[in-house]
Amino acid sequence: MNLSDGRVIREIMNVYGISAQKKYGQNFLIDDSVLDEIVECSTVTREDTVLEIGPGLGALTRRLSAAAGRVVAVEIDKELIPVLAETLKECENTDIINADILNCDIREIYEKYGNGTGLKVTANLPYYITTPIVLKLLEYSDIINTITVMVQKEVAVRMQAGPGSKDYGALSLAVQYYSEPTVVTSVSPDSFYPSPAVDSAVIRLDVRHDACVDVADPDYMFRIIRATFNMRRKTLPNALCSGIQGLTRERVGEALDVMGKQRTVRGETFTLGEFAELTTLLCDSADNKI
Repeated sequence: MNLSDGRVIREIMNVYGISAQKKYGQNFLIDDSVLDEIVECSTVTREDTVLEIGPGLGALTRRLSAAAGRVVAVEIDKELIPVLAETLKECENTDIINADILNCDIREIYEKYGNGTGLKVTANLPYYITTPIVLKLLEYSDIINTITVMVQKEVAVRMQAGPGSKDYGALSLAVQYYSEPTVVTSVSPDSFYPSPAVDSAVIRLDVRHDACVDVADPDYMFRIIRATFNMRRKTLPNALCSGIQGLTRERVGEALDVMGKQRTVRGETFTLGEFAELTTLLCDSADNKI
């Protein structure tokens, strides 16, 4: 059964009376070279447990099953479960879970199916919820080693973006705090069935198990980052005072003085290290003074 053939996919859909669901962002990957490249860049071996999100009809899952020790495939669409039972019937090392990954306890999945060496995640992600899924996965940085995902190309660019660019923002900083992102390849719409209206990219996130910057309070740093980019055209003191209750322009200004920054600076020019330094300075001022 060639799950990379559009005609085979249409036949499967006719047999099971199903169609690609827009509400789940279903665009099935049918390009053999891209499927093989995802598995290769995931560096999956027989020692690995792979968590796949959104297996669809099972084209990537079958390749992962051949390479990995175990595959756990989480599929939200209950109509695809009987299809996967058929297409993956020879994949004895593969378990299928019918669930929404955003409602799953990934640690529980790891404790049940993992082998103690961490998870490798692969996914052809639904583009409308890419960011919530990626951010959830990064919360499990102690048990996830790599995340290799298909995303909308502009989202991959944002994940890699640096200070001062129009694509740089809170997503860039969150991804880069928890991982080292590398865009593997660009993917055209005709690599999918049905074809999406946008270009795509495969990006690999090598998850950091140790912090890449020293910061007093990571949660507070990300509050600062979100407030900054919610009002990115404002000066940093104005953006933070508008977005974080209790901060004053003077307090932020004094922290910027210590850093050697102008008080008119915009946060979109700050590196991750500079956000960490600013956070630590603000946390050190328990009496609201630097």
